[in-house]
Amino acid sequence: MWKSLGIILTSPIKSQYTLLSAENLLQQQLRTTYVLKRRSPAQLHKKGNAPKTLRSRHYVYDLVQQTHVERQPDIDVILNTFVEGLGNVGDRVSVRPQFAYNELLLPGLAVYASPENIEKYKDYNSTIEEKRYSSPNALLTVKTMSRIMISVVMNKEMPWTLKPWHVKISFRKSGYIVPEDTITLPEVPITGPDLSIENKEFFVTVTVFNLIHHWSTSVTDRLPYTPFFWREPGEAIIPDQAPILATLPEKPIKIKNIQ
Repeated sequence: MWKSLGIILTSPIKSQYTLLSAENLLQQQLRTTYVLKRRSPAQLHKKGNAPKTLRSRHYVYDLVQQTHVERQPDIDVILNTFVEGLGNVGDRVSVRPQFAYNELLLPGLAVYASPENIEKYKDYNSTIEEKRYSSPNALLTVKTMSRIMISVVMNKEMPWTLKPWHVKISFRKSGYIVPEDTITLPEVPITGPDLSIENKEFFVTVTVFNLIHHWSTSVTDRLPYTPFFWREPGEAIIPDQAPILATLPEKPIKIKNIQ
């Protein structure tokens, strides 16, 4: 009797310790929604009667929609500053939600395109005095072109005077389409053939590196080829342009192989 009583008295105490003991549980909310459809529709019942009993075939479902794996639509934001590759101040752009939150909304570069913000930034473009760019990629184009060197190849045998179309062709050979009317050459004319200006630099209004390089149709009269000539330190053709050429981005440093 006492033995059985002891078991009865000690069992609740052990169970209490078991209930109060800590467990390694991860409680995390999952926002998942599954839309299902019965493969076999349930039978209808008469009004006022109890529903008919469902059979095993009524518990077979087909998946219609799985909301947590669907691609979320793009969201609209309004830029409050110029963003390279997207647009100017006040432009309304549509981007991916994660990119908008991490790259635009958190840094303060854009706001949600709510009705209040749309009304606020409706006339923002006409009232601001900030610098505006002609296209979202205009600043990227300027940065790219300011770090390249264009070689202007001229005739070594026939007299010539450098014209904008010479620079235009040199741009086209490098993969850049530049209209001829946008190129403004220095006021000092550059004429040749003149080997004293070989591999010397000058700049035009598009602010890129340009080199004069003489070319001959005769193989024996051609100048020796210099690999990676744009990496070599250059000298300005026009002395007045030397200070401006010195402020342009530096050319890549030539790395010599150590044997």
